[in-house]
Amino acid sequence: MSIRDESLKKHYEWQGKIETVARVPVGSKEDLSLAYTPGVAEPCMAIHNDISKSFELTRRWNTVPVITDGTAILGLGDIGPEAGMPVMEGKCALFKAFGNVDAFPICIKSKDTDEIINTIKLISGSFGGINLEDISAPRCFEIEKRLQEELDIPVFHDDQHGTAIVVGAALLNALKLADKKIEDVKVVVNGVGAAGLSIAKYLISLGVKTMHAVDIKGIIDDTDEFNAPQREFARQINPNHIRGTLKDAMVGADVFVGVSAPKIVSQEMVKSMAPKAIVFAMANPVPEISVEEALEAGAFIVGTGSSEKPNQVNNALVFPGLFRGALDAKATKVNEEMYFAATRAIMDSVDPSEFSRTHILPYAWDQHAHDMVAKYVKEAAIKSGVTRK
Repeated sequence: MSIRDESLKKHYEWQGKIETVARVPVGSKEDLSLAYTPGVAEPCMAIHNDISKSFELTRRWNTVPVITDGTAILGLGDIGPEAGMPVMEGKCALFKAFGNVDAFPICIKSKDTDEIINTIKLISGSFGGINLEDISAPRCFEIEKRLQEELDIPVFHDDQHGTAIVVGAALLNALKLADKKIEDVKVVVNGVGAAGLSIAKYLISLGVKTMHAVDIKGIIDDTDEFNAPQREFARQINPNHIRGTLKDAMVGADVFVGVSAPKIVSQEMVKSMAPKAIVFAMANPVPEISVEEALEAGAFIVGTGSSEKPNQVNNALVFPGLFRGALDAKATKVNEEMYFAATRAIMDSVDPSEFSRTHILPYAWDQHAHDMVAKYVKEAAIKSGVTRK
């Protein structure tokens, strides 16, 4: 039985991956009087008089929704909010397992940007942070930006920043082994949607100086065939208006980062890259090029999004610990200092005795790595002054 068939069988058995568990007893008259009426009136009025008490008197302080509109589910595309539920439940299970964060799936039946933003704002008082998930570009950029501006709790689009954070850690560790400096390498990012654009911007903030970002229409440029966020980014990285295909972009490149489509990178393309080339082929469920083909073509280090291969470059290493740290710090937002801290934590949590070309990142189930991310992020939030008074 294939892993997909086995997974479907298990989902029929599980009938959901999360559940609600009461934290207090309710089995007696006294229990009910304390947890419910009449005693519960006191915490209600305390919060009425001071809304910030909701973080002390309820589970709000540790509760995060995993919110999608179903338009960009994994590599499956726009399959709808109900069909996105298995992924959202899975994220919630990881939140609890690795960060002890209580997370709940919220799947919104709308593709209207204003309606989605307003819906999230209306329910935000129940949560300590907001995790956006699998919302298609370019709408996801505006949704996240406006919510960050209008809410006083952390708002984090995991597809964008979670992926960027873990790619940053993977690249910096890979460059150590390749004996290359980040400011000297040429990077190609293929797939300039939510994840790709955020990865590209983040790698520049880490020190990359030379980059080609490639979409289905080729190397992005400031022309009408690309969307507004792509054009804006192209003005930054492509001032000379270089055009061409993915094949053209990869000639002489030190690093390939793919968040695009299956089997679009050939061995010839990898052979055209610089010596000790680094290939992160992260399209799911089928990568841009297989690990075996990339290595055979001369790649020095290869990573994918799959847990079945070495060097899984997956945002599951990021969001449980990042939210744990943000919630513990009572953060009001997630900023770039916290992104950098998460990247450093992931890098530092690789066991030095295992650090190699096939082990540049900790495993996604490594609790030590999640604890490190939480610790580093909390410290960064406090140091950068984005904590609730």
